[in-house]
Amino acid sequence: MEPNQGLIREGDINSGSLREQWLAGLDSQSIKSLKEDEAVFMRQSMSTPCLQSIVRADGCYLFDKNAKAYLDFHGNSLHQVGYRNPYVLEAVVEQLGALPFIPRRYTADIAVQAAKALIEKTTSKDFKVLFTPSGTAAVGLALKIARKVTGKHKVISLWEAFHGASLDCISVGGEYVFNKELGPLLPGCIKGIPYNAYRNLLNSSSPERVADFCLDYLEYIFHNEGDIGAVLLEPIRATDTHVPPRSYFQRLQQMCARYQALLIFDEIPTALGRSGEFYVHQNFAVEPDVLVLGKGLGGGVVPQAAILVKTRYDRCSDVSLGHYTHEKPAAGCAAICAAIRYINEYQLLENCRRQGVFAKQAAASLFERYACIGDVRIWGLMISFELVKDRATKERDTVLAEKILYYSLEKGLSFKLSAGNCITWHPPLIVTEAQLASAFQIFEDAINACRC
Repeated sequence: MEPNQGLIREGDINSGSLREQWLAGLDSQSIKSLKEDEAVFMRQSMSTPCLQSIVRADGCYLFDKNAKAYLDFHGNSLHQVGYRNPYVLEAVVEQLGALPFIPRRYTADIAVQAAKALIEKTTSKDFKVLFTPSGTAAVGLALKIARKVTGKHKVISLWEAFHGASLDCISVGGEYVFNKELGPLLPGCIKGIPYNAYRNLLNSSSPERVADFCLDYLEYIFHNEGDIGAVLLEPIRATDTHVPPRSYFQRLQQMCARYQALLIFDEIPTALGRSGEFYVHQNFAVEPDVLVLGKGLGGGVVPQAAILVKTRYDRCSDVSLGHYTHEKPAAGCAAICAAIRYINEYQLLENCRRQGVFAKQAAASLFERYACIGDVRIWGLMISFELVKDRATKERDTVLAEKILYYSLEKGLSFKLSAGNCITWHPPLIVTEAQLASAFQIFEDAINACRC
């Protein structure tokens, strides 16, 4: 085995034999489109070669050139309000016709409305906002603010985490596929142990014991390293849905306050209702110093991200923190306002919780009947199934997971593979019980067809 070949991978393998078989089975028109794509785009892990060429995205579905529909439980985690959401499209088109661009040094009502809408959804209403063109840029901006207001450059993040693909973000990220052979990274980035009550160094299934272990190590870093300016993490890990107990967040917040470090929550893939609350941390009765948002913030139409910073840290007026061309993005702000309005009017948080209950019941039934499902983790509409060869040893079954992916795609269900063996579903918040039931049926059929 080559060095690092056995490392846990973040997503599915795009260059294996199953991908080759999938591509070989496509029609000539689709193959032509994929070859044209490969001719003009650089190749990169987990993105190429592409699966298929699509022509339409609507609601919960993608459609290819043959009009085949794929129930999309992947969506890059940005389709909370569904594809081609009418509220978002209408708002963006109207904004483009009235005021398409707001030059730096100017403001407009739509920008103020969008910032207020995000602040209004917080618990304390005690935040200020900056917009950025991407989630990666927002994470970088959060790190800069932490340095500026604390005077300390060191940051603790977690192994296995993903916070973006720029050089600063892979420095705080914890996945090898993003920093492989890229040389020295940002100094002062220190890794802690991620919460995982299924796989951990203690071999424990006790959420409280695992949480204490992770935080004990974090405190050890604080005590021995010194000069820590921030702790950065996802409250719920998006790709494999590990959910720490509430006590974890209470103690973490107290620790950051004691060592005068900012607590930064990256909710880029998980906010806007996917957890059943508008912001994920609201499930745990804590509030971060800095909140990072992205993906679904643009309503699945406009690339849009933001950071929310506690008002008391508005101390950076002497430095250009996020001197972006689209510092107050007109179309993005219109999309934010429309997406939030749609979530409110169509009660998507309530639907998320309701469908989450259905998903838990359906998943529990599968868990009882199929030993290849080692663990099920569901919170709202963040759903992960961890596939194993043996429940006692917990050996990852990456082969089965990949087979199930391609079987499901053939049957019209798209989702993400995480850590090689975790089937991860992020349905839109508009998903119906019938659509979820269909996905569970495809999943069960895939298990029966692919086990050997």
